[in-house]
Amino acid sequence: MNSLLNKCIESGNIGRDEIIFLLGLQGEDTVRLIRAANEVRQRYCGDEVHIRGLVEFSNTCRNDCLYCGIRRSNTSVRRYRMTPDEIVATATGLAKRGIGTVVLQSGEDSHYSGETVAEIVRSIKASADVAVTLSLGERSFADYALWRQAGADRYLLRHETANPALFEKIHPDSTLERRLSCLRGLRRLGYQIGAGCMVGIPGQTLEDLADDILLLRALEVDMAGIGPFIPHPGTPFAGEPAGSLDLTLKMVALARIVTRDALIPATTATGSIDEFGREKALEAGANVVMPNHTPFPYRVDYEIYPNKRCVTEDPNQCGPCLTARIFSIDRTAATGKGHSPRHLRAQAYKATKGHGCPWSL
Repeated sequence: MNSLLNKCIESGNIGRDEIIFLLGLQGEDTVRLIRAANEVRQRYCGDEVHIRGLVEFSNTCRNDCLYCGIRRSNTSVRRYRMTPDEIVATATGLAKRGIGTVVLQSGEDSHYSGETVAEIVRSIKASADVAVTLSLGERSFADYALWRQAGADRYLLRHETANPALFEKIHPDSTLERRLSCLRGLRRLGYQIGAGCMVGIPGQTLEDLADDILLLRALEVDMAGIGPFIPHPGTPFAGEPAGSLDLTLKMVALARIVTRDALIPATTATGSIDEFGREKALEAGANVVMPNHTPFPYRVDYEIYPNKRCVTEDPNQCGPCLTARIFSIDRTAATGKGHSPRHLRAQAYKATKGHGCPWSL
């Protein structure tokens, strides 16, 4: 055990069987794993926690994913779409409050054409010095290219599970290969890419979770989002148990160990299953928080899972609250855009060599 934890700290070059073993740890051994991950985080990322402003601008979705509360078959959802002007105003308002990255997220909603989203990105970039992260699901390569040209910096597209059969079970409208093709296309276009998974999906095994960790390493992600599965009453998984905090924290720790310096959020879902879940995730290796700044009345209706934390609170209070939580665990709140270290290395390499990038897929 000591030898394996030292290997985690010094290189992170651990194999599938070792990951499975570490996922099965209990009690004090789990604490030791989390401490090892936190040491890696300190070495490679420092003590700063990056704060992103999340805007969930549409809860309309064409897909019917089995776990998601805004799936198209859920007729009890009160659907909404923010207008482009509302989205731009919200994003620029966040920039005025000192938030360096705006995350625009929605269901897979074709109402927003490629050009419409591009114009939203252009308008934000023209009005505010912020990084723009998009999380709009699977779209065409042409759309991704258009948004990149408009100034989008990052794209979040969680793979959810690296098991192809399980992926197709929970995503009847897609395949794992299509999802990975989107991620590879985003990388080619120069986006900072984010993938990630759910923990506790019905039918998921420790072997599946180990493969999720290995996929994050293989993709050389800039961002790795990991959160627990939370059953929604309006889905086929309504009666299933939620993912555990313990296993989620071990996955966060292992993601930190194998990626070394990726941006890893302490997700809202983790905070929704435990009062101090986000703090615990930060202590397990995470270094990003994403307070919800979706304006009222929309924010209460973006219900991917129930009992979402802070959804009824004033979004203007989310930032100060999270900053206080960050300080409470002896971490500091970062300022600026918070680009991924991998991206910054690639940019430095291009500046010195003039072409190419040793980290491209």
